[in-house]
This record gives sequence, C-alpha cells and structure tokens, in this order.
Amino acid sequence: MKIQRMQREHIPSVAQMERICFSSPWSEKSLTGELENPLSVWLVAVEHGTVIGYIGSQTVLGEADMMNLAVSPEHRRKGIGEALTAALAAELKRKGVHCLTLEVRASNAAAIALYEKLGFQAVGRRRRYYEKPREDALILRKEWEV
Repeated sequence: MKIQRMQREHIPSVAQMERICFSSPWSEKSLTGELENPLSVWLVAVEHGTVIGYIGSQTVLGEADMMNLAVSPEHRRKGIGEALTAALAAELKRKGVHCLTLEVRASNAAAIALYEKLGFQAVGRRRRYYEKPREDALILRKEWEV
C-alpha cells in the first residue's frame, strides 16, 4: 500500500467509495474542487493501482478540520485508516498546522476507538449534526507542537 496526494484520476474511485461509505456522499464535482483548493490536503491509499482508502482536510489559520476518512469495506481493520490519519497529521505538521479537529457519528464506536488510539480527545458535541439518520456528532481534536 502506498499513501499519496489525491490526483484527478483518483476522483471517480473516491466518489464511488463516498457513495458506499456515507449516507450523504460528496460528488465528483465537490471532490475535484478540493484538488484546486489551496486550503485542502487530500490523501489516498493505493494498493495494486486501486484506491482502497482516502482522507481529506481543510486548514484555516493553522487549524485543520478533517473532512472525510473512508476505507473500502473489504480493506477495513488492516490499519489503513490509522495510516491515513497519521500521514495526514504528518503532512499538516510539515505545513505548520498545529491541530486537527473532526466530527464523528456518536454511534461510530470503531472510528471513535481509532481516533482515541491516535490521541484525539473529545472536546464537544454537535446535536443533530448528521442526517440519514439524524444523529449527534462528537467533536474530537488532536494538538501537537510545530
């Protein structure tokens, strides 16, 4: 597996994974816009030429917000989400970013466990943040020295 910056040729695969993994998926147009956004960093995990996971963020004033993290269902529980999150944090740190914040469904125990393992801490809750189904989001944050 190789982790690299998302490129235009990755967009169809990432959009397909969005539709598989999320009830409100991003469109190819929205994902393509992230490639042109100077505030964004998106990485993909590629194995044998196939995108098996991705992660994206946007940064404003030294603070990043994780937009999405997904791993294809057949590749889960192999450390790919952890590797993507660590690679994103390393890239953000190189850019002078000092923290990463994210929202996660309050019921997503697997994701919460992963983020806690990586040093994220709960800092709040957004009531009724998610739709399809309606659910609260936990706000998690990790800070580091730059």
